Amino acid sequence: MMPLFAVICRDKPGALQIRLDTREAHLAHINTSRIVFMAGPLIEEGEMRGSLVILDAADLAAAQAWADADPYKAAGLFASTEIVEWKKVIG
Repeated sequence: MMPLFAVICRDKPGALQIRLDTREAHLAHINTSRIVFMAGPLIEEGEMRGSLVILDAADLAAAQAWADADPYKAAGLFASTEIVEWKKVIG
């Protein structure tokens, strides 16, 4: 297994409709990239308001390239994106 990277994204306030409109393309990106270890939305007050994606990528540059190609980014959904190396300990 290559290093793991956490891609932590926070949506812009009031951007749920952008997320819903772009979700199918985002999921296709996840499925076709073949480097997503696990992923899911961040939930606040019962609403999707961000994303956590764990990538099994060669390096930080590869993780950044994946995040840059995410349709959510192209749609302008995110207020912020952080990518950090992550180590799985439990689970």
